[in-house]
Amino acid sequence: MTDVLVIGGGIAGLSAAARLSNLGEVRLLERETALGYHTSGRSAALFEECYGKPAVVALNRASHRYLAEANGGVLSPRGLLMIAGDDLKAAFDADVAAMELALIDKDRARALWPDLNPASFTMAAYGAHAWDIDTDRLMQNFAREVRANGGTISTKAEVRAIRKTRSDWEVELTTGETITAQILVNAAGSWADRVAEMAGIPTIGFTPYRRSMGRIPAPGGADVSGWPMIFGAGETWYAKPDAGALIVSPAEEVLMEPHDAFADDMTLAEGIARYEEHMQTPVTRLLSSWAGLRTFAPDRQLVLGPDARDPSFVWSAGQGGYGFQTSPAASALVADLVAGRQPELDGKTVAALSPARFA
Repeated sequence: MTDVLVIGGGIAGLSAAARLSNLGEVRLLERETALGYHTSGRSAALFEECYGKPAVVALNRASHRYLAEANGGVLSPRGLLMIAGDDLKAAFDADVAAMELALIDKDRARALWPDLNPASFTMAAYGAHAWDIDTDRLMQNFAREVRANGGTISTKAEVRAIRKTRSDWEVELTTGETITAQILVNAAGSWADRVAEMAGIPTIGFTPYRRSMGRIPAPGGADVSGWPMIFGAGETWYAKPDAGALIVSPAEEVLMEPHDAFADDMTLAEGIARYEEHMQTPVTRLLSSWAGLRTFAPDRQLVLGPDARDPSFVWSAGQGGYGFQTSPAASALVADLVAGRQPELDGKTVAALSPARFA
């Protein structure tokens, strides 16, 4: 018997387990061999406060201090550069306003990203308020908190069946083990609706979308460590320094069934071509590629808190592309709602994230 059972070992489940471990005994289940195996382990890992819809932005801002300071902090400076031609002026203007970027001239843009082809863009904007997230360190910090509070993290623990008794949840694993818990937390990422179905809880209507990524050599062997992340207006592609190379994404959203995602070669090639159009150095080889599933609720905002029909079933799902940067505030909100405490977030934001909006 445990107080809280969390299904899902990505950043959503791990951060929720850490916060809830301060309330009682917690056990976390991850069906894969390691934590963060799927989308959490394939993130571009950028913190940008203004990225997302209003409730997501509120979570970002509420998470900033924790990410910057807790356990020594997990943020390092990166910056965000956006470029566009005249044909994308409307998208450029919208992105600049939403992300609170400052207009800069071509010379400044090329000083920030020296490989830019000056003939490929007419507009540029920049913001220093974007940081890399050390995602591994953040996940390990949350894992240590779980264990320090007496919690248990189980990998290779796949759920086969979920039953609700008069007072508890019974969760059967494929190993044959049955776990009883008072509270069940659904942090199963792209599989969140499937977990709800197993538990007899009405589904939300989550949609997983594939996003492909490729790693390419640094142009001309340059030291790219100080270059910012760069976006094409309208998020039609982006690139970011990573461990001496660059990661490039076509920023696609292709509807998928939950699975262990892999990059689509044609889509990735098209994205790299869009990136290459703006650069002076051609891309001659691909070092590696991968993909993740970014899972959204119908309104593209996270689903956090007890289910409106059964408060013993708790949602921590629909992170989309915002999981790491919202995790401190999102997990704190889940714990506050489970504990019956007044959340630090304002009432409008809490309502916008509540599962009750789909009841």
